[in-house]
Amino acid sequence: MRRFVSVAFLSISVTSLITACHSVTTKSKPANNEQANMHSNYDDSTLNRHILPVLMPYNRVIAPAGRVVYFGDNDEENHGMDVRLIPGSPKIAVEDRYGIAIIDTVTAKVVSRWTYKENPLYKGLNSTYSGLKVLKLANETQLFWSAAVGKGKESKSYVFQGILQENKISIKNTFSFKPEGESPLALPNDIAVNYENGSPYLYVVLNGNNQLVKINLASGKTIWTKTTGVAPYGIVIAKNKAFVTNWAGPEAIDTINRETAGVPYGKAYIDPKTGAIAQGTVSVINLETGNAIKEIKVGLHPNAIISSPDEAFIYVANGNSDMVSVLSTITLQPVEQIDVKLNPGKKSYIGDTPNALAINASGTTLYVANGLDNAVAVIKLSKWVSNNTTGNTTVEGFIPTEAYPGGLAVDGNILFVTNLEGEGSRINSKEIDTPDPVTNLANQGPGAYNSHHQKATVSIIPLPDAALLQQYTNRVKNLNLSFRQQIAQLLPRKNIAPRPIPERIGEPSVFNHVLYIIKENRTYDQVLGDMPEGNGMKSLCIYGDTVTPNQHNIARNFLLLDNYYASGKCSAEGHQWTDAAMVTDYVEKSVRSWFRSYPHVQEDALVYDGNGFIWNNAADHGKSVRIYGEACQPRFNNKLTWTDIYNDYMAGKPFQFTNTSTISRVRPMLSQNFPGSDEHKINEQLRASTFIKELNAYEKMPGDKLPQLMIMALSSDHTVGTRPGMPTPEAMIADNDLALGRIVEAVSKSRFWKNTVIFVTEDDSQAGWDHVSAYRTTGFVISPYSRLQGKVSKNYNQTCMVRSIEQILGLPPMNIIDATALPMFDCFTNKPAAYVYQHLDNRIPINTMNPKLSMLKGAALHYAIQSSRPEYDHIDGGNDDVLNRILWFAAKGKKPYPAKLAGKDADD
Repeated sequence: MRRFVSVAFLSISVTSLITACHSVTTKSKPANNEQANMHSNYDDSTLNRHILPVLMPYNRVIAPAGRVVYFGDNDEENHGMDVRLIPGSPKIAVEDRYGIAIIDTVTAKVVSRWTYKENPLYKGLNSTYSGLKVLKLANETQLFWSAAVGKGKESKSYVFQGILQENKISIKNTFSFKPEGESPLALPNDIAVNYENGSPYLYVVLNGNNQLVKINLASGKTIWTKTTGVAPYGIVIAKNKAFVTNWAGPEAIDTINRETAGVPYGKAYIDPKTGAIAQGTVSVINLETGNAIKEIKVGLHPNAIISSPDEAFIYVANGNSDMVSVLSTITLQPVEQIDVKLNPGKKSYIGDTPNALAINASGTTLYVANGLDNAVAVIKLSKWVSNNTTGNTTVEGFIPTEAYPGGLAVDGNILFVTNLEGEGSRINSKEIDTPDPVTNLANQGPGAYNSHHQKATVSIIPLPDAALLQQYTNRVKNLNLSFRQQIAQLLPRKNIAPRPIPERIGEPSVFNHVLYIIKENRTYDQVLGDMPEGNGMKSLCIYGDTVTPNQHNIARNFLLLDNYYASGKCSAEGHQWTDAAMVTDYVEKSVRSWFRSYPHVQEDALVYDGNGFIWNNAADHGKSVRIYGEACQPRFNNKLTWTDIYNDYMAGKPFQFTNTSTISRVRPMLSQNFPGSDEHKINEQLRASTFIKELNAYEKMPGDKLPQLMIMALSSDHTVGTRPGMPTPEAMIADNDLALGRIVEAVSKSRFWKNTVIFVTEDDSQAGWDHVSAYRTTGFVISPYSRLQGKVSKNYNQTCMVRSIEQILGLPPMNIIDATALPMFDCFTNKPAAYVYQHLDNRIPINTMNPKLSMLKGAALHYAIQSSRPEYDHIDGGNDDVLNRILWFAAKGKKPYPAKLAGKDADD
């Protein structure tokens, strides 16, 4: 049924679009034409805007075509995953993380929603990556989709068979799958229903088990279960064959001649240069026997897969290769690669991330969702391809969507798009309905934001004619700040004097060394909200000057960044943004569920993009690199307690441990003296002393042997709540603050200070509240050229910090995101200051321990028991909202918890 929907377009010029955002006052303006050329009006705004167009915290403006439908519980972080047409109806079904929504496309309203939490049998389940199917079976409208939760014996994996009747979904049947082999979770994803000899059969891709299962729908009997490649994702049936995309490529058999690494639940072939998946494949499987016919090599991270209406060709979106593979169903060979980059060419950057597909009924136009372009590519398929002969296709243009389009459906002249990130985390605390029954509500004035509260969104877009598509394409390029990609490629000029941040990549910097420090999980208001110099809310500050004197002192003596943002919403995203300046399709499809891994320590090869990380970029361009605690795990005697390790440190006894990494390129870069950060038991003073000892050793070496890029993780500001046997939250944050102060002091007193800059960021802002934005966090820029003694309110984010490091070291951008980031020019002057930092002693003893359970009662006992749960043993292992409440209680006691700033939340 065709849908002719009247919708209002956002007819906004990009100039007015960007200047429409709330502005902030900044002291400095672009110093000259080169810097002015990089400037955009959005750089002078905050993220505190809720009416389109809106900004995302990674150099992107959202101004979608068509009409946007919003839905989801304000207490949750909602994401739209997939979308399908409902036959014979003007409605669509949308798979979101927490269930299924039915949307009337004429009224653009949600008419019903089925959720797991409202059904006791399925509470705790989350929808998997994609794979919703809607079709007519036995005169019923039936829906099929997959969901999973847990690991091992506690795991649950289901395919749901639902019936839609009068807008209500009821469950007709569920198909359960057990984990096999190394997998702790079967993890069903995409599905297909196919009629064979008059009977319907269900095909289920088991992403965890590396299997394809065939089930007789009438009897429920499993016909066969067969092995696929690694981490199978999508399936389509054509010409009596099943075609299955393998996210991580073929099964890793040759472990002698090829390097392999873990993709939790198994091994995959990797690129030793980056640690990323080296190959993607499509398994071709016989429907009758389940036997493998062929495994076809395609691009990296193959995900979505569809066929042409005549089943002559298969189209495969390759998320890490920014292209679509075209396969012949007759020859089972690739016949074409379609480049879907927004800005193609030999000097193009990676990162467009195709991850969903749709094709029109005539098979002449292919639609490709480019996640990080926030756009759908419109591709005219060659008429020769339709006649089984290869020919050139044409990318006709791009349609703007909301953030990270991840599901597509097309019906006549209407395109439907689910947007994984929508408009980001913009739900104000006053919109959250569920108070905390124990701690009551607190009035927080204008309200505040937490990163785990956002709406799911679906775009309903009338397909444009050629003229409008050209306008859309220009809009998409402007919204993506594509002009900065061209600036990033300008050749360096001759005879340019060194600057702190060169204006062009390859021009000289006054700095030879960069120390990049990544901390853990705090918002701006939590730490610096008590500073009257900045845009803070004191009532939200629980780790102010008393707990973090060094961060306050650094902000006052160098500069205060009060408009600086994390680009993601939790550590699994955050360490990708800090280390790689982008996220892959695997990360985006996993957000809030993390079925296979929670990849903040970089131990899952599926996480990495094709270019790897900032350390790859530096090493590839001849720079020396040293990694202190990032991308590694410390292995040590786990019987030791925090107190044991701390007392030994104070007594001068060495701590025995080994850092391990699954990335071979990282291992020689690792300091084996500095313990990895993903361990609460190791105090930060041990880490700081280790770094200072290494720094002193470099001082004694002839010449300048200090590494040019140093990446450091200092994570104890995450805390472990009120767990007995561990320091109090305030003590752990004081420990982190003192370590930072000591490190800055040591560098400032070294002979390297004159040509060293220190960048400091939190990996994300998830564990707290901020009155400006859920993404706002603390950031510091420290150098002899950064003694501004004032605030900088330029709109900077983590990708700006990465771009600044690249600009200083003469490294090209790694991808389309850091290529469009604004270097942090305003954080530097052209004259160095004769200033040496002196750290401030901690005002809270860092060995202030949480009381034993026997000494507690009431809420204190409850929170201590919660903090002792095994999931909190490592960074970001447990429920984030529970930890937020624990931290508030530990800092504020009986003062009412601002429940409306977080609501209910089921985290990682």
